[in-house]
Amino acid sequence: MKVAEQLDVCAPFLERVRRASSRALLLDYDGTLAPFTPDRTRAFPYREIPELVSQIMRHQTRVVLISGRAATELVFLSGIHPHPEIWGSHGSERLLPDGSYEADTPPPEQQHALQIALRSLRSCGLDSRTETKPGGLAVHWRGLSPEERSSIEQKVRCLFASPIEDYGLQLLPFDGGLELRASHRNKGDAVNAILAEAGPGVAAAYLGDDQTDENAFRAIKGRGLAILVRPEPRPTLADLWLRPPDELGRFLRDWLVACGAEI
Repeated sequence: MKVAEQLDVCAPFLERVRRASSRALLLDYDGTLAPFTPDRTRAFPYREIPELVSQIMRHQTRVVLISGRAATELVFLSGIHPHPEIWGSHGSERLLPDGSYEADTPPPEQQHALQIALRSLRSCGLDSRTETKPGGLAVHWRGLSPEERSSIEQKVRCLFASPIEDYGLQLLPFDGGLELRASHRNKGDAVNAILAEAGPGVAAAYLGDDQTDENAFRAIKGRGLAILVRPEPRPTLADLWLRPPDELGRFLRDWLVACGAEI
């Protein structure tokens, strides 16, 4: 999208934010607020992001992080204090700012299937690359060579074939790995729930980077602004493309100004 086209999309939306009686800023984390890193435990946000998001929260905006990570990970990793509302595990968990928590609980047979899959991954030496989360297992290969990634992917798809076929689990590719999930909820379901709670008239935007965010872009279409955040563009349902961190920071500052902040 050309600069002029970006402005044609962004300027009217920010005017809507300025006039709105309620606002919702919905944010993916990895690849959007924080750059990807081989060590996922050190995926800290871009330098100015935590303070900008905190300021936005103080200016009559409901901020929600919607991530594939377990919700509790983002409480500390994001650096946003106090932490905003967080929908983790692609919308299967919900952690509110007051600490109250709710999550989808997989049926016992699917929990059993996930335990079997976890033991299989460990027996193949993939324990260090496996993330255990509520209702799912994610295997990460970011930072490895193409040959190593291909080898792990083939092995994981083979190990996950039986749980998928026998127990109705779902395989979800993401940027840097594969996830075996009991829940079929996705980020679009989280967006739909949040917008339903917000009611008509809310000025809302969703910012995300990878294929798991396309469901969220689809959900917000016609009701808010869908924004792709990544260094390079790709085919997407998003209305707008921003490069992090500079253009991302500029958008967040523009949101603050639209809310009446002086920066």
